[in-house]
Amino acid sequence: MACFGKRKSVIAMSLLVAVSLFVAMVNYAEKPYFLLQPVLGQAFSSRWVSSRLQPKAFKPHVGYVSVPKQEPLKLDCDACSIVSSSGQMLGREAGPEIDQSSCVWRMNNAPTGGFERDVGRKTTLRVVSHTSVPLLLQKQQYFFGQANNTIYVIWGPLRNMRKDGKGIVYNMLQQVVENYPQAKVFVTTEERMNYCDKVFKLETGKDRIQSGSYLSTGWFTLILAMDVCREIHVYGMINETYCRTDGYRKVPYHYYEAGSRDECAEYLLHETAPYGGHRFITEKSVFAKWAKTHAIKFSHPAWTVS
Repeated sequence: MACFGKRKSVIAMSLLVAVSLFVAMVNYAEKPYFLLQPVLGQAFSSRWVSSRLQPKAFKPHVGYVSVPKQEPLKLDCDACSIVSSSGQMLGREAGPEIDQSSCVWRMNNAPTGGFERDVGRKTTLRVVSHTSVPLLLQKQQYFFGQANNTIYVIWGPLRNMRKDGKGIVYNMLQQVVENYPQAKVFVTTEERMNYCDKVFKLETGKDRIQSGSYLSTGWFTLILAMDVCREIHVYGMINETYCRTDGYRKVPYHYYEAGSRDECAEYLLHETAPYGGHRFITEKSVFAKWAKTHAIKFSHPAWTVS
C-alpha cells in the first residue's frame, strides 16, 4: 500500500508540473521567460531567449562579398518590390505602392528623381551590371552620397572583377569606397557567377557561353531575390508572349530614356542576336516557371501564371 501511495504521489506531482508548465507557456506573452527556467533549466532558457526575444539574425549570402573587406552580404526582406527599368512603368502611378514594401530593389542606373509617382522614391538594394558601373560614376554623389543607404550588388565576369589590380571594374569600385567610406558595395563572386550560368543551362537546356549570350541584370536580380525575400512583387516586366500580342503597349526600352528603341524591338533584337545578346524572352519564360514555386507576383503588366 505504501508503494502504491508513493506512486500516486509521483503521478500527482508529474501532473502538477505538466499543468504548471502549460499555464506558464500559455501566459508567456505576459510573463518573463525566466519563470520557466526552474522547470526546464538554463539550457532551455538560453534557447528560448535566442528564438523568441532576440531579433532574427540576417542570413549571410556568401556569393556576394563587400568591397574591399570581402564580408558576405547580410540581408533579409519580408516583401520585396523589384522595379523594372522598362518604359512599362510610365504612367502606372505605382510609386506609393512600391514604397510600402519593406525592401525596394532597382537595377543598374535607373533613377527615381523625376519619376517618383510611377517608380517610387525608396531604394534598398540596386543590382548593377559591370557595364553600368561607369554610368553610376558619372553621378557619384547621387548614387553613393552621404544620404544614400542603398546596398549595391555588382555582377560581372572575372576579367573585370578580379581583385589583383587587373580588374578594371573592381578597381573602380575600390575607388568609390575610398571616396565614400559609408557606401555599401558588394560584388558577385566567381562561384556565384558560375552558379547563375548553371541555373540557366538547367532551366533552358542551353549553355550560355556556347549560345553566345549574356545573362541580364534581371536574371541576377531574381536569383538573389529568391534567396533574400519571402515575397517578391515585380513591377514593369513583360512576359515571354507580350511582344506577340496584338495591340501591345509600345514603350521605350528604359523609362528614363524617352525616344529610345521600342522595348519589344530591343527584346527581339537581343533574342535573335548570334552573339552578345541577352535572351530576355527566354529568361521571362523561366521567371514564369519560378513563379509557380515561389511567392512571385508580376504587375504592370500582370502575368497569368498557370
